[in-house]
Amino acid sequence: MSDNILSPQALPFLRHIERCNQARLPGERTPLFYRGRQIGWIAPEIAPALTLKGFRTGTSFTLPDASTLESLGHELALLELYASHNELFDVRDDEDNVIGQIDRGAIPLFGLPAEGIHLNGLVNTPDGLKIWIARRSASKRLDPCKLDHIVAGGMSAGLTATETLIKEAHEEAGIPEAIAQKAVPVARIQYALERAEGLRRDILHCFDLYLPNNFVPVAEDGEVESFHLESLSDIFCRVRDTNDFKFNVNLVLIDLFIRQNFFSVTDSIILAKALRGHRS
Repeated sequence: MSDNILSPQALPFLRHIERCNQARLPGERTPLFYRGRQIGWIAPEIAPALTLKGFRTGTSFTLPDASTLESLGHELALLELYASHNELFDVRDDEDNVIGQIDRGAIPLFGLPAEGIHLNGLVNTPDGLKIWIARRSASKRLDPCKLDHIVAGGMSAGLTATETLIKEAHEEAGIPEAIAQKAVPVARIQYALERAEGLRRDILHCFDLYLPNNFVPVAEDGEVESFHLESLSDIFCRVRDTNDFKFNVNLVLIDLFIRQNFFSVTDSIILAKALRGHRS
């Protein structure tokens, strides 16, 4: 087998990676610049509103002051161009400096990167390695009833990845801070895809946490319908054979499978390169 070709056993996993990287830019989007550097891609739905505010400069848009992003997002919500989440996310430049904040619901319309955390909640048992899986509530705005990690969430303004993890671990699964602090950062995954809410240019900070055998997660905030402890081998087959998981959860699980030696060396190299080869 060629060193550049996945085996038939591993090939089904590649579809998840490709699905999360199907955005073809610019498409119908217009570049957004700030201080001479591109920071986003403006969706056609909000282009007329930004043009009226004087932000269009020829074939692109230029943001004169990033501190206006919050109020700009609020104005667009009042125009019913998107549904506000009432939660601010930091907006960063390409050097990772925070330049402003905007409602998380507006981020896909501006084509801005958004950061979040995903936690592999692992348990070593006599029957092998297991992982806690959550089923998203039917009331969730995005991807209701899909399978998810025990803990996952976006990074609210002002928080680091670790701070977000500790916060979300308590809110989503009742994990005490003393346990959540033992989580280990293991990966940083980026992708770019078009969805109903707009362009998702997400950056996922991924963690592993080995939980005590007697720990049982509790849905504290109503965003999870139920939790289930499953063997990692069974989850491997489910990711391979179905689309049951929320789209980006598959990427984090594939990274976990690679690190847990579920693939051959050649397949691991190819899949890892595919995961790391995309920049949002």
